[in-house]
Amino acid sequence: MTIAPSKKKSLLLSPYLLLVVAVSCWAGNFVLGRAIHSDIPPVTLTFWRWVVAGAVLLPFAGGALWSHRRTLLKHWKLIVVLAVTGVGLFHISVYVALQTTTATNAALVFATVPVLIPIMSLVLFREPVTTRQILGTAISLAGVTVVIVRGDPAILANLELTKGDLWILLAVLVWSIYSVLLRRVPSGVPILAIILGITGIGLVLIAPLYVWELNTIGGFELTLANLLSIAYVALFASVLAYICWNQAVGEVGANKAGLFSHLMPVISTLLAIVFLDEGLEGFHFAGIAAIAAGLYLTTTAYRTDRIMPKDTNA
Repeated sequence: MTIAPSKKKSLLLSPYLLLVVAVSCWAGNFVLGRAIHSDIPPVTLTFWRWVVAGAVLLPFAGGALWSHRRTLLKHWKLIVVLAVTGVGLFHISVYVALQTTTATNAALVFATVPVLIPIMSLVLFREPVTTRQILGTAISLAGVTVVIVRGDPAILANLELTKGDLWILLAVLVWSIYSVLLRRVPSGVPILAIILGITGIGLVLIAPLYVWELNTIGGFELTLANLLSIAYVALFASVLAYICWNQAVGEVGANKAGLFSHLMPVISTLLAIVFLDEGLEGFHFAGIAAIAAGLYLTTTAYRTDRIMPKDTNA
């Protein structure tokens, strides 16, 4: 374990509340990414969101990063993988996907994250899975599907996969790897230092792709809307969301944390209701109720309910 759980449990610092905050920020990122897909190219948006995020983090985490440099260097392979998956490949995949796929398809595919994370945990580290977690995931996934298809099974039957859906599948895979590996970062290193470190490495890796995209597709106009969009994805979808997610995963584990990804299409729907004047219908309540039940079952899973013994040598 890498991020020691807080001994003082309070609602304000609840890891589950942190997960809700993180997923809410990312739901906004999905909606915004689709809205500006024709204004800012995908690699460009990824590059500048992390440039701004790194600039914000540097005054607060630069000293800690330098102080823990020897520890991080000992785990450089892990840090590089976290940078590739969590900073570079995940966001580029999402933004490329939103160029061609619909919001419905993207939300449905991304909702498979809670299914893949336990599989990755089991394969990589033999982390146990419980029957309650399996049941909770299934119920929650059913709730997600109800919300996405608006209570009409015909919508699900008529969904057509696009190239963008394959990019979302890649995003799901790399995000699952990132989440599972988070609990392997060295203990004692502050969260902000970890995020700043992977941000720096991620930017170095993204930079050649950014230059290529700039030369082939071009950049973006310096409009107020574009600048505000970058500010949002940098400050909320990057800095705030990653702080909340990394802290929560360190406390409750990737399996439980991953299930909160089921909230993303629900929150996206609520955002559409608020900003796009869409109505709240019966299927919304049914889907949200199922998701809430699934989250409850999974987050209250008992240790004695394991279906796979934990490998103490993992």
